[in-house]
Amino acid sequence: MKLVSYCFAFILLLTIIDVNGNAYPKKERTAHTYISQYENVLGTSMELKISTYSQADATVAENAVLGEIKRLSKILSAYDTQSEFSKWLKTSGQQVHVSNELFRVMQLFDEWRTRTNGALDASAEVVTTLWKEAALKQHIPTQKEIDNAVAEVKQTHWLLDTNAKTATHIDHAPLMLNSFVKSYIIKDAVDAALKTGDVKAVVLNIGGDMVIAGDLDENIFISDPKADAENEKPVDVLLINNKAVATSGNYRRGEMINGHWYSHIVDPRTGMPADNIISATVVAPNACDAGALATVFNVMPVSESIRLASTIPGIEYLIITKEGSRITSKGWSKLELPVNEKNTGKNNQPETSDKKNVWINDFEMIISLEINTQKESFSKRPYIAVWVEDTTHYPVRTISVWHGSDRYMPELKSWYLKYRNTYNSDINFKNSITSATRSAGKYTLKWDGKDDKGNYVKPGKYIVKIEVSREHGSYQLMRQEIVCDGTPKQINMTGNIEISSASLDYLKK
Repeated sequence: MKLVSYCFAFILLLTIIDVNGNAYPKKERTAHTYISQYENVLGTSMELKISTYSQADATVAENAVLGEIKRLSKILSAYDTQSEFSKWLKTSGQQVHVSNELFRVMQLFDEWRTRTNGALDASAEVVTTLWKEAALKQHIPTQKEIDNAVAEVKQTHWLLDTNAKTATHIDHAPLMLNSFVKSYIIKDAVDAALKTGDVKAVVLNIGGDMVIAGDLDENIFISDPKADAENEKPVDVLLINNKAVATSGNYRRGEMINGHWYSHIVDPRTGMPADNIISATVVAPNACDAGALATVFNVMPVSESIRLASTIPGIEYLIITKEGSRITSKGWSKLELPVNEKNTGKNNQPETSDKKNVWINDFEMIISLEINTQKESFSKRPYIAVWVEDTTHYPVRTISVWHGSDRYMPELKSWYLKYRNTYNSDINFKNSITSATRSAGKYTLKWDGKDDKGNYVKPGKYIVKIEVSREHGSYQLMRQEIVCDGTPKQINMTGNIEISSASLDYLKK
């Protein structure tokens, strides 16, 4: 009798029973990856990949991600004047009951302030503000101004009561919950997606910091801090599963004072912008650890960073100095893809032997564009294709394509008409990119003068096309001729409802 019961139970596992009691064999389901891109999420871009069995499941998970990010932003943001943190900042000397999330983040800042001997501090905003004001005046802060800022940073900014869950604001220093908070929000948003139902895996990348969770191995491209274009060859490629990745560096944000670039990352202990490290990437089991360490590795001497990393289990890192030296953890190489598998999207075919009639190869073209986010938070990024044609309109090179997933390629109808039979999906799109955080909607691409086969083209006139298609919305196609003949030139393209500005810079490398 028991055997019969077991057999019946096993049959049930293999069948679906409808409301009328009819049984049908279960079909083996295949998971698909559903991809969405947004702009102006926590002040930067966002890419979300959800591995699940239907668009309906993906939509539920996506809504859970967006809802959790919005919820935590309303608690932790210093930019939102109505957030819980902003309202708490306006108090003084009062024991204020705060949410569990705000209390935990403030607690973490206290822990990291101690752990890093002050290299990570919520009041680093004091120093940041000093250098921003210096940039407006175009003069370096005086030593007295720097000393005053450091003295203000060293003050105690709040007192926490663990039992009562209260926070008392006790000074007037400007405070900003940055560093690891983005990673904190990403982790909670991923957890929210995984709880929605039949979701196999989630990859959430906000401004280059990400969490990979579930049954998925993700290829991670690490951006080259000395070659800041979206389609540049990465400095490394990793294979990551169930971990967090964060990158911080000085190459996308900062201040220019009297022709000298100063990083937005500052050392609150000295009052000076960080300048020895240009990029730090950290892989960690814990998202907050990854975000915090990526920041402080830009501030600390390398020896201090190595010592700190050794105190936290499971930390792997790549630190790049301004001289270009690479410092890696002992286990870093185990995360790297083998050299022959590091498909970077670059074609390495040999160049043509005709040296008299080819692209002047110490020149390149920088294509800059800014998506019109209309200052809306959580604005979906449209599908975009950027490519080059010759004067006969023959396709020369696809620079980049952002399309949601391969099935949405036909939405970019002009590009698709040219490339539908030959193009293999952009390798940079299929993988995730970790980099220093960019401003929302601002992108830079590069054309090295090669065609789709990897050969240099001839000097002469070319047409750059930027096609934009928004789901259930606008369609735009921008065209610009440019002569590539060894004479530097810059052309500003007329914007439209989707692309607020775009420019072509043909210049020496």
